Amino acid sequence: MNPVSGRLASLSPSETLAMSQKSNELKAQGIDVINMSVGEPDFFTPNHIKEAAKQAVDGNFSFYSPVPGYPALRKAIVAKLKEENGLDYKPEQIVCSNGAKQSVCNVLLSIIGPGDEVIVPAPYWVSYVEMVKLAEGTNVVISAGIDQNFKITPVQLEAAITPKTKALILCSPSNPTGSVYSKEEMKGLADVLAKYPNIIILSDEIYEHINYVGKHVSIAEFESIRDRVVVINGVSKAYAMTGWRLGWIAAPQWIASACSKLQGQYTSGPSSISQKAAEAAYTGTQKPVEEMRVAFQRRRDLIVRLAQEIPGLKTTKPEGAFYIFPECDSYFGKSFEGRKIENAGDMAMYLLEEGHVASVGGAAFGAPNCLRFSYATSDENIIEAMRRVKETLEKLA
Repeated sequence: MNPVSGRLASLSPSETLAMSQKSNELKAQGIDVINMSVGEPDFFTPNHIKEAAKQAVDGNFSFYSPVPGYPALRKAIVAKLKEENGLDYKPEQIVCSNGAKQSVCNVLLSIIGPGDEVIVPAPYWVSYVEMVKLAEGTNVVISAGIDQNFKITPVQLEAAITPKTKALILCSPSNPTGSVYSKEEMKGLADVLAKYPNIIILSDEIYEHINYVGKHVSIAEFESIRDRVVVINGVSKAYAMTGWRLGWIAAPQWIASACSKLQGQYTSGPSSISQKAAEAAYTGTQKPVEEMRVAFQRRRDLIVRLAQEIPGLKTTKPEGAFYIFPECDSYFGKSFEGRKIENAGDMAMYLLEEGHVASVGGAAFGAPNCLRFSYATSDENIIEAMRRVKETLEKLA
C-alpha cells in the first residue's frame, strides 16, 4: 500500500480531462468520436504571436525570467488593463504564471487557510472547489439554476456570507454556462461586497474577449471594492494559446507579493518563450481575436438552434465563452438495452459510448442535472454531433 497525502486524497480527478481521455481511447480504437468535452479553441495561435516566439528563441530568451514575469510583459498587461478595462495597475501588481489555472491556485493558496470559507457560485469551473480544498478552506456553494440564467443574485450572495467568509470566486463570462453578468448585475454584487471589507474577490476573466453581448464588465470597475479584487486572465482562450501556459493576476500589492513569494518556491517564472509570445499578443493586432469571436458567435447560434430541436433538453442562449449547458434530467430513469440513465454522468457516458459524442456531466460543475458541450469545433462537427445526440437520446425509453 502506498498511501498518498490527505491533501491529495481529498481531491477529485478532473472530469473534463477524464472524458477527453476516454474520448481519445475510443478514437485510438478507430471509432469516430466528436470531442465536445474540452474547453479549448480549435484555432491556431495567430502568426504574429508565433513569430515573436521564434524571435525569442533566436534572441536567446532561454534563461530564468523574474518570478512574476518579464517587465516588458507586465507593462503590456498594465497597458491592456488601462486601455480595454479602464483599470489602473502598476507592473509590480502583475504576476504571470503557468496558465490562469496556476494564477487562481496561487491566490487561493496565498490567502486561504483552515476554517476560511470561500463562496463559489454554481455552476462553477471544475477546479475551483478542488483548489479551495487544496488550500484547506471550506467551499460555500451558491446554486443558480437555469431559471436565473445560472447567475447568483445579491440576495443569495448576502445570505451566504458569514464571519468566516474570506473570498468569493466569480467567473464572467462563465465556464461552464456561458452566462455573462451585466453591469447592473455586477453592481448589485459589488454593493453587497462593499459592506464586508474583509472579503477578497477573485474575478476570473479568462473568457473576456469571447463575449456576444457587448463590452466586458469587470467587478474591479467598482470603486467601493476595487482594492480587494484580484483580476485573473491569460492568453489561452482569446489568442488560442492554451498550450503556451501563460496566465496572470492583477492584484492588490500584498496579494501580488504573496503570490510571487509562493511561485518562487514551486515553479519560478513561466516559460520565457511563452512570455515573449504573450507580449506580442497584447501589443500586436487584435484582429484575430475578433475573427475568432465572430466564429464562436456563429457556432453558438448554430448549436443553440440544434439543441433546442432535441426534445427534453432545456438550454439557455450563452452570452459568452464557448459552451452550452443544457438541463437533461427529463431523461433520468430512462433506459436503452438494459442501460439505465440515473444522472448526467451516466448520460455523458451513454452519449460517448452509444452516440460517439464526448460531453461532460454537470456534477463536476456543481449542477448534476446538466451536461456541458463545448462548441469550440467546426460547424460540420457541431451539426453532426447534435444529430448523433438527438438520435441517441431518441433510443431511451
